[in-house]
Amino acid sequence: MSEKPPIGKNIVLGITGSIAAYKAADLASQLTKRGHSVHVVMTKDATEFITPLTLQVLSKNPVTTSLYDEKQSWHPGHIQLADDADLILVAPCTANVVAKFALGLSDDTLSAIHLATLAPILIAPAMNGKMWQHPATQKNVVTLRERNVEFIGPEEGMLACGYEGIGRLWPIEEILEKVDEMLG
Repeated sequence: MSEKPPIGKNIVLGITGSIAAYKAADLASQLTKRGHSVHVVMTKDATEFITPLTLQVLSKNPVTTSLYDEKQSWHPGHIQLADDADLILVAPCTANVVAKFALGLSDDTLSAIHLATLAPILIAPAMNGKMWQHPATQKNVVTLRERNVEFIGPEEGMLACGYEGIGRLWPIEEILEKVDEMLG
């Protein structure tokens, strides 16, 4: 087990539209228990798999699901999240969001934060194995790695689509260890 991380780091936990989104509840809970301030940002598709309220209770912070949630002050909330982040963790991350990040698109809060942050980024992919192995996805991964974005996973196993293969979200405990390493 890795050394305990310094207390009080700001982590933006991005959650995208994968069946593995339910595992983000455990991730948010574990990060919060470790003393981090966890700010969950969900894509619209992620809200089809897990509710913002669940993640709000576990993270003890409001959950952002849209750029239009930002009505509390003159300062755009997504820019504040990007500025304050010590780490951007996207788990699970779909092929769609990997592509958005690689292309520099910013049509939702998570992709806008990605473009606006100087914080390190860790992506934990979860998708169908054919999608992961598709040349377009692999090219996007190479592009992001060239920009110092780190990846953890995916792992092999039974996928939600019924196929056996690569594409499962990496185990939560190992994602937490990688977060500790990156914040250490």
